[in-house]
Amino acid sequence: MATKRHAQFNFWYSLGAILMLMLFQSLWTSYRTIETLPYSALLEQLDGGNVEEVWVSENQVRGRLVEPLPSGRREFVTVRVDPELAEAFAKHKVTFTGTVENNLLGDILGWVLPMALLIGFWYWMIRRMQERGGIGGGLLSVGKSKAKVYVETDVKVGFDDVAGVDEAKAELQEIVGFLKSPEEYGRLGARLPKGILLVGPPGTGKTLLARAVAGEAGVPFFSINGSEFVEMFVGVGAARVRDLFAEAAKQSPAIIFIDEIDALGRARGAFGNMGGHDEKEQTLNQLLAELDGFDPRGGLVLLAATNRPEVLDPALLRAGRFDRQVLVDRPDRVGRVQILKVHIRRISIDPALDLQTVAALTPGFTGADLANLVNEAAIVATRSGHDQVGLEDFTEAIERIVAGLEKRNRVMNPLERKVVAYHEMGHAIVALSLPGQDPVQKVSVIPRGIGALGFTMQRPTGDRYLMTRSELENRMSVLLGGRAAEVLVFGEISTGAADDLDRVSEIARSIVTRYGMSDELGLVVYEPQRQSLLPVQQVMPSPRNHAEQTAREIDEAVRGFVARAFDVATAILVENRAGLERSAQALLERETLGEAEIHELVGLPMRPRDDGPA
Repeated sequence: MATKRHAQFNFWYSLGAILMLMLFQSLWTSYRTIETLPYSALLEQLDGGNVEEVWVSENQVRGRLVEPLPSGRREFVTVRVDPELAEAFAKHKVTFTGTVENNLLGDILGWVLPMALLIGFWYWMIRRMQERGGIGGGLLSVGKSKAKVYVETDVKVGFDDVAGVDEAKAELQEIVGFLKSPEEYGRLGARLPKGILLVGPPGTGKTLLARAVAGEAGVPFFSINGSEFVEMFVGVGAARVRDLFAEAAKQSPAIIFIDEIDALGRARGAFGNMGGHDEKEQTLNQLLAELDGFDPRGGLVLLAATNRPEVLDPALLRAGRFDRQVLVDRPDRVGRVQILKVHIRRISIDPALDLQTVAALTPGFTGADLANLVNEAAIVATRSGHDQVGLEDFTEAIERIVAGLEKRNRVMNPLERKVVAYHEMGHAIVALSLPGQDPVQKVSVIPRGIGALGFTMQRPTGDRYLMTRSELENRMSVLLGGRAAEVLVFGEISTGAADDLDRVSEIARSIVTRYGMSDELGLVVYEPQRQSLLPVQQVMPSPRNHAEQTAREIDEAVRGFVARAFDVATAILVENRAGLERSAQALLERETLGEAEIHELVGLPMRPRDDGPA
């Protein structure tokens, strides 16, 4: 395309240069051969009989002389003058000539400029139509694929730029091997998988992995979003699917990547036959047909990504269409260290920084979260005037991401501030007293985020995949420690524990209905496990598959777990009342307490940490 435009550019410039040269040559010839005479001089030449031939127009007289003028020119041109005036001027021997008003500017504005604008407009319209697929422009090109095509030199991402997902990379390296050496990988009869579905939470690097596959294989990469297939016209989505596969087949071996495929491949009939779903179903049917039709031996691979696999159509996921489903999950501690090493290349890091410590403080962070963390740490270090980014900058950035921005300008009255201090220290003391709980790293009464008037920062030092019933009950007691401290100290409760109660209720209900940990209700699941990878609340309630009496027993069991957890928290605070008073007063004075200060004030020893596998 660039070569074609360059050629057109040279053609128009060449044509303009030729026209200018011809105009200059004409003007120069006219200047060299034609003499401009005053009208009085023409009359003298007539009286002397030196005029051979004359051409008379409305304003000018052109002619040829018998004998040349002193300049050597025989041809002349002059402007006519009214005969009466010419006669009067001649009597008095006055040299005179005529003048013609110069209407060149008026001619340009009145004729040339409108024509030039009209021609320019039509030329622009024709170019736009050609770029959009011919006459009719976008109207007739709606069926064209909107996929962005990246050639080998455009994709500058490789597997070295992807970290923390070693299992997923190993799966996709086979695809690269098939594309690079089909004979070697197919020597035993194996064929290239038709489709690979990348599944995982948002921010884990699914799109980056797909681009890395294209960059490693060195083949054209067709990238499109699932929502770009369907528009207002019926049949557009199916036409774009056909066009996408046809264009990719012309450049095979190639990779087609459909991001957010759940916008295109949602299960058919999931919402009845309501308006708008017929077009999506036609698009999905066309995609299924294309997956059945193309031969992977031609080197065409379909990659797709989604964070909502539970809504995809089963026909799309069957073997022979998407042969592989690759989980791109949140990285573990080792993976987080690898991801941090990739992102710290762009910033100036303190050589003493231990990435293992940063990784231990960030369980549950995705690759996107870690990239944001590194950037936030660099901003914090710049704001603080540091020459390099150190551990304290990362710690402050983690607090900023997890708890929110400090709002020191928010003024609380003394009673509210005192309630918040005892509330937060209640959380901290219960967490320090119960086994298996995450260590308390910081307690603050500085408001943060949208509605937090204070916070107790607990960050796990290792990745956890299982929790026992006792650990869950202890977690509930920690969450209720704030409410228990308010009741113990003030004999009154506040709205500050609203979020704590919500989380406690969720844990207790999960213990009873999902984990089968209630002695009264037995090993029965009353609520199905949520399959969504998105961390969102379920909008529609699950259908109840149990009797009214069972629902009452569930409610009683949930209240029993919450009540026992509250009693445990209250007993711990009663036992450590002196430490609660000391630490709360110190918190009011200093506003923030670190881990060592908390243990010293409360009087509880620090437990050894189980950092888990490095």
